[in-house]
Amino acid sequence: MDVRFVVLVLALVGLMAAGVGTRIQGAAARIAQIAFAVALLPLVYRYHRRIYVIVKTLPRDVKFLYRYINADIETKGFVRNNTTVIKIFTERARIYPNKPCFIFEGRIWTNLDIEKLSNQVASVFQKAGYVKGDAVALLMHNRPEYIAIWLGLGKLGVVTALINTNLRMQPLVHCLLAAKVKAIIYTQELGTAINEITDTIQGIDRYEWGSPLGEELDDAKNVDQLLTEASTAPPVVDHIPGYRDNLLYIYTSGTTGLPKAALMPHSRYLLITMATYHMLGLRANSDIMYNPLPLYHTAGGLVGTGCALVKGIPSVLRTKFSVSAYWTDCIKHNCTLAQYIGEMCRYLLSAPPRPEDSAHSVRLMVGNGMRPQLWQEFVNRFKIEQITEVYGSSEGNANIVNVDNQVGAVGFIPSIIPKSLHPVALIRVTPDTCEPIRGPDGFCIRAKTNEPGMFIGLIKQGNASREFNGYLDKEASRSKTIQNVFSKGDKAFLSGDILVQDEYGYFYFKDRTGDTYRWKGENVATAEVEGVVSNVAGHRDATVYGVQVPGMEGKAGMAAIVDPDSLLDFKALAEGLDKALPSYARPIFLRIVKELEMTGTFKLKKINLQKEGFDPNKIQDKVYFRSGNKEYVQVTPELYEEIISGTAKL
Repeated sequence: MDVRFVVLVLALVGLMAAGVGTRIQGAAARIAQIAFAVALLPLVYRYHRRIYVIVKTLPRDVKFLYRYINADIETKGFVRNNTTVIKIFTERARIYPNKPCFIFEGRIWTNLDIEKLSNQVASVFQKAGYVKGDAVALLMHNRPEYIAIWLGLGKLGVVTALINTNLRMQPLVHCLLAAKVKAIIYTQELGTAINEITDTIQGIDRYEWGSPLGEELDDAKNVDQLLTEASTAPPVVDHIPGYRDNLLYIYTSGTTGLPKAALMPHSRYLLITMATYHMLGLRANSDIMYNPLPLYHTAGGLVGTGCALVKGIPSVLRTKFSVSAYWTDCIKHNCTLAQYIGEMCRYLLSAPPRPEDSAHSVRLMVGNGMRPQLWQEFVNRFKIEQITEVYGSSEGNANIVNVDNQVGAVGFIPSIIPKSLHPVALIRVTPDTCEPIRGPDGFCIRAKTNEPGMFIGLIKQGNASREFNGYLDKEASRSKTIQNVFSKGDKAFLSGDILVQDEYGYFYFKDRTGDTYRWKGENVATAEVEGVVSNVAGHRDATVYGVQVPGMEGKAGMAAIVDPDSLLDFKALAEGLDKALPSYARPIFLRIVKELEMTGTFKLKKINLQKEGFDPNKIQDKVYFRSGNKEYVQVTPELYEEIISGTAKL
């Protein structure tokens, strides 16, 4: 913030104080006051817009700071007392044994139910010789036992690696070996995935969950049988886990390569829980959360469980997200909160209207990935009072939240706080390499208002909200940080995402680095184009990427659209894209597919699509080409040769 602006604010305060003194000191003081005001006029004129912004955003900022301070106070209490998730939940179970904790498939799991089962899990693995610092993998679909397992292992100080249930073969092996797990717990229905890799995971103990009692398993232990012999009393351990000890390993989604294991200590779990509870203004005595998200990722596994374990807000779990069951479940269980992620909101909008759409009691939805193009339509149709879009990552410290319904915003920073004190920032990066641009002084350059920049989080070890815990892979951790950002010796976490910030402090997601491509001298943000393409195509799945065309500078836009029944109206699509997008951002190529590969958190994968390009000789799907403002035509081998030879006009 400009020093002159600070002087202006102080001067205005002094001016008001002088007004009081005028009543006492008479005419001389009044003349001095008028002269002082005249001298300030140039500064007032220069900063009038800044003053307006601060006044306009003051209610928002006061609410934010009040909630932030409450979360910070509670978090600092955890630090002082070396508190863990285990300690908090054990105490809750003692005081409120019969209070609902999780609700799943018609059964209510109380705090005592979860506490007893977690103690039994701890007993089984303690007898087997597992101790603090060991790692155990968990491969299981959503269910209350999932949380009880990692909670029980956590009582021993054993870290649980939460494995994506969609992984198979080499990616699955990679996740197990990367975490150096000593065992894997898996359910019977996922046993095939484990059997496929037994030869490559020799030395890793196998524990199968869900087998009949007394059944002997080949090379695996029957967990259900072991639990019948286990104690329900809390385990007695020599080395008690502490606030900064690791509780979980949560893997990145793997959209750009093999998943990386992010460290999740008790400190970060509690930080996320406190931020969720306080920043969203949740109510411990009346709220019920609906969580259909996978428990192996941060949104479902931490946001969706933390408030139940730490704050006593019951969570309704579902095995997996279902469009038809979403609002029905919320109505059945009187849910007041609901989670979303990725493309889920588009799926809900694509469903035919039903009375259940507005017959629920959900007042707040929290998640990330709500496309701006859908936001208002979603709110209007489903009558949601508050959409709380969150931006962050499992491993990062660059986290923000939109608490006041600003359409399209992923969060904000209070306008009344100087930028130099902000824990996050946007910095300029080169369009092609996304490397930070540094000024003559060697420091990074802040992006201006409404200028795209990479979102970073300034690191401050010892501060729970600004620490960077990183990954198990130390080299991967180092690659996500930079030094000497704004001053000598400081460090920051690189989010890898491009955002913009408006004058009111709101941040808007632009694109992920590596997804943006350049065409006709302009940068194209694929995330924005995807939102438009999907909308114009009737809310179909769609992903956008750039493809290389021989002899052309940059990359041409290509969209893969799901249309298994060949119902897409290409003429209407072209007209819709012309209305919504500038010419350089309109996809030149289309690829019509039956389905698109997705991560477990509904993120579309596009790496293979980019590699395959638009060659009809190599792709079985139909590919279409659009030259200028003409209609899309199917790419034949002959047309393909014209395109790559430069005969066809792009």
